[in-house]
Amino acid sequence: MSWRVTVPCTREQGERIADDEDLFPQSAVQPVIVADEPDEFRPDDWLLHAYFDQRPSDAELAKLRELGNGEPEIEHLDDTADWVTRSQTGLQPIRAGRFFVHTPMHFADRPPDTVNFEIDAGLAFGTGQHATTAGCLATLDGLASKDCVFTNVADVGTGTGLLAFAALSLWPAARCIATDIDPVAVDVSRENAAINRVRLGHVPGELLLAVADGMDSPMLTARAPFDLIIANILAGPLIELAPAFAKALAPGGTIILAGLLDSQADPVAAAYEAVGLKLKERGCGEWPVLVLGS
Repeated sequence: MSWRVTVPCTREQGERIADDEDLFPQSAVQPVIVADEPDEFRPDDWLLHAYFDQRPSDAELAKLRELGNGEPEIEHLDDTADWVTRSQTGLQPIRAGRFFVHTPMHFADRPPDTVNFEIDAGLAFGTGQHATTAGCLATLDGLASKDCVFTNVADVGTGTGLLAFAALSLWPAARCIATDIDPVAVDVSRENAAINRVRLGHVPGELLLAVADGMDSPMLTARAPFDLIIANILAGPLIELAPAFAKALAPGGTIILAGLLDSQADPVAAAYEAVGLKLKERGCGEWPVLVLGS
């Protein structure tokens, strides 16, 4: 890859590219696209980086303008470098509670006293680099530290599978299902499960993977009711899913919601309170994690 094009974008735009595996249908060779959050204090200001093996065409630049919010910055790179790999070197590992999440480049940095997960940041989002994923990991860790026990878990909108992996590590006797509307994300989760030695299957202690649009899945219906539902997606879908989540939650169950800005927390919480759930924790910071219960 000898050319890199960088375009400013929002977080929502950056995450959206994971839902489309064929962004450049007219290109002979598909570019590799990586999105990142360069400044943790400006969490909605992301960058899209597209790596091409030749100078991008006018049509490809136009597509990148459409995907982002500004004029593309074009760079000619050193042809001898692996720029896709190098683009991930800045993705530092995340320590959240007992969990340590890292890309393959930071395998040697794994502490001896943590539960470690390796996630290739080039495959999908939800790697733990973003505050919402780290917040969910910390929330799961906190529930386990309070001696909460869950036996039937659903991770809706799983992305890379990471939160389902974490839940199974905390409650190894639980039945767990992870779903995503994107078949590519489900394939990525399957690959990550193999890398992290997470067993796939239907019995307690194993992870079941499925493609599903929200709660619209025969597998989710068959597994319900759940005593723990995790959803790290976006505020709009979280509000739309409130009735379906409430219906699928067992009495006394817990829901963890993330992917929303602090300004969106109250409307999301209100949607769940309207269907009979109680807000137990609101979280704090720019990207709060909500914990609700029946």
